[in-house]
Amino acid sequence: MTESAVLHIRGRILVGPQDVRDELWAVDGRITFERPSGAGEATTLTGWALPGLVDAHCHVGLDAHGAVDAPTSEKQALTDRDAGTLLIRDAGSAADTRWIDDREDLPKIIRAGRHIARTRRYIRNYAHEIEPGDLAAYVRREARRGDGWVKIVGDWIDREAGDLSACWPRWALEEAIGAAHAEGARMTAHCFAEDSLSDLVEAGIDCVEHATGLTEETIPLFAERGVAIVPTLVNINTFPGLADGGEARFPRWSAHMRRLHRRRYDTVRSAYDAGIPVFVGTDAGGSLAHGLVAEEVAELVRAGIPPLDALSATTWGARAWLGRPGLEEGAPADLVLYEADPRLDVRVLAAPRRVVLRGRVVG
Repeated sequence: MTESAVLHIRGRILVGPQDVRDELWAVDGRITFERPSGAGEATTLTGWALPGLVDAHCHVGLDAHGAVDAPTSEKQALTDRDAGTLLIRDAGSAADTRWIDDREDLPKIIRAGRHIARTRRYIRNYAHEIEPGDLAAYVRREARRGDGWVKIVGDWIDREAGDLSACWPRWALEEAIGAAHAEGARMTAHCFAEDSLSDLVEAGIDCVEHATGLTEETIPLFAERGVAIVPTLVNINTFPGLADGGEARFPRWSAHMRRLHRRRYDTVRSAYDAGIPVFVGTDAGGSLAHGLVAEEVAELVRAGIPPLDALSATTWGARAWLGRPGLEEGAPADLVLYEADPRLDVRVLAAPRRVVLRGRVVG
């Protein structure tokens, strides 16, 4: 890390998709575009600068078995940071990671509290497992514990039916989403399948995670209501393996998962074409590794989203959606430097040249 109080970034500063500056300064961890008094002793870095990347679906403090200890959480956060992710929307964690807020060398986290799921309808040790009558109360509690978001599990495998199915009746969703909004929080939901989406959107949901079940009928509804999606395509790529593992016990579920996987790119492109906001999220922290943000951006491009819009989904657009600043006067100096223009080839994101967090070089 550099100990200099003044950092000079020179080259191509991508303040916005088309707003390119020649230089900026970080003074005591804050951005300025005016030459400061201590410029003569500044440390200078060069390259193509982007705002710190956003992973809008990540789980710091969680692994495949539930909550992890602080050293493991720290390692997860450092892995994301070194990949250029400096802002995380933690879409549900059973661990208390508030201590990370006191660490100047770790990414900022926007927490959605702990997952809220139907009894025996989610991964063991992850969620509050409750029944519909308690949903609104639990949503209200997690809204107060989180940072402006709450996460519910909208669908999961019903073992009696042998397939994915919706977890909540419409009335419970209306009560719960109303409770979240009354607390000043936005609500998001895990959804793989088709049959929970209309109820969620019509009940007022703000975002849907994965959204592999979008169809010609529900895409216009999402677009009309402005409901965002976070496709987590790097996670959806695990569906064939999951289907193979469940084939013997749940053949209907396995076939369904394979169908959702096969059409994943068409689903995302159709959502984008309809005007649905699409943002980058990796779903790291369950069984998936951290540090995959560049791979997820590349997946959005493979799905047919134009490179500049895929880039915005992890930078300018994602920060605006989450209410966090980018490369603005007075904002925290959180940025990543690259060798080449990432607008021309998003694969550049896989190789950060320098990572700057709160005005300090950390990677």
